[in-house]
Amino acid sequence: MSKNQYSLLIVDDDINILEVLDARLTAAGYTTYKAADGMTALTILGTKNIDLVVSDVKMPNISGLQLFHEIESVRPGLPVIFLTAYGSIPEAVSAVQAGAIDYLTKPFDGKTLVGKIRHCLANLPTKSEVESPLADTNHGGFIWGRSPRMAELRNMVMRVAASKVNTLILGESGVGKECIARAIHRHSERSNGPFVVIDCGSTPAGILESELFGHTRGAFTSAVSDKKGLIEAAHGGTLFLDEIGNISPEMQHRLLRFLEEKIIRKVGSVEEQHIECRVLAATNANIVEDVELGKFRQDLYYRLRVVTLNIPPLRERQEDIETLVRFFVESHYTVHNLPPVTIPDETMRWIRQYSWPGNVRQLRNALEAGVVLCADNILRVTDLQLETDPSLQKHSGSEVIATEPFSLETSEKEAIIRALKATNGVQIKAAALLNISRRSMHDKIKKYEIIPSDYK
Repeated sequence: MSKNQYSLLIVDDDINILEVLDARLTAAGYTTYKAADGMTALTILGTKNIDLVVSDVKMPNISGLQLFHEIESVRPGLPVIFLTAYGSIPEAVSAVQAGAIDYLTKPFDGKTLVGKIRHCLANLPTKSEVESPLADTNHGGFIWGRSPRMAELRNMVMRVAASKVNTLILGESGVGKECIARAIHRHSERSNGPFVVIDCGSTPAGILESELFGHTRGAFTSAVSDKKGLIEAAHGGTLFLDEIGNISPEMQHRLLRFLEEKIIRKVGSVEEQHIECRVLAATNANIVEDVELGKFRQDLYYRLRVVTLNIPPLRERQEDIETLVRFFVESHYTVHNLPPVTIPDETMRWIRQYSWPGNVRQLRNALEAGVVLCADNILRVTDLQLETDPSLQKHSGSEVIATEPFSLETSEKEAIIRALKATNGVQIKAAALLNISRRSMHDKIKKYEIIPSDYK
């Protein structure tokens, strides 16, 4: 995108500075909109497609920091650069810690400001990138698709990537939360740094502390040598905390302290280390409910979710399914050195009608099985090895046929019961149907006081 296609909003209560900014940025080739106060700025944001905001910190009525928080609520991830006098530097620093791009002190250098703007806008997606259904296919086979919801998500991801803000990624199992986290890292200024993943859901509580913070030799019985923690390993890059909702209260406290102070101390050590990394977190749990029930710290929740990204389940973006199917089928027969595979219309219709409770991951795995097993290089429904019919999820006995898809989002307890009925009470099969772990299935059955034997 050329410069004059980018629109900048400049906000300053000093009319002279506002005119200087307007002249400088217009000369640099950008389209500018001017606001002398926060309320005017918010009005412009509601009517114009703004790509970046340059704002003063000290302003009457609505300060720059207050304006930033308002922007985060209406346009999450929109890049903001602050201009500040010497006395208001602490406020600008607070804004940067909350997710603003950067700040410059007055009097500012015009070339430096333009340079920062250019760097920031370079990370935003171009129109062709947003419209490309196969963007990022070189990174784990992730496809954005053409649906409006995924186009909106991609735009959000690119804006978030251009900032330093902590981000919470929400979505059902299999929607691609780690792929989104990698996309944020890949398009950020930290892209040359490490991307470190820790699965909080599968790591036992007693081990998670050592995994995250590291330990010194002799810190506990099996600590035979010093170990670098994953937070330290992520220095200069991005730390991705998957299934963050599963960590213990003690670990929540330690993680909160790190997020607030950027300081860690290894298990068994008295020395503190300053770590600079971006934190992305993800969960498929209802974390808001956990906060309300006191299971998850509210202060940690707000630290993690400066911006929230919601990834839609596959059943809510059916217009992307055919694109995904054709891409995965081609990828699988290429990887396995097989001849091209044909997808009959009836197979494609069946796939489009299926509810896909395991989302894109389930679709990808089913198609791999189908490509490997299909006869005559023709993909048939039976090749996909899916146990249930897409539109007729049968209950046991004489109960009526259920037409709703399995969904943990709409009614978790009902979905578990329906999955148990469909699998005659076999927990491991019901867990596979819902695409959750056996441990999660066991915990949810205990939580809802469900007796699996009732559905045999």
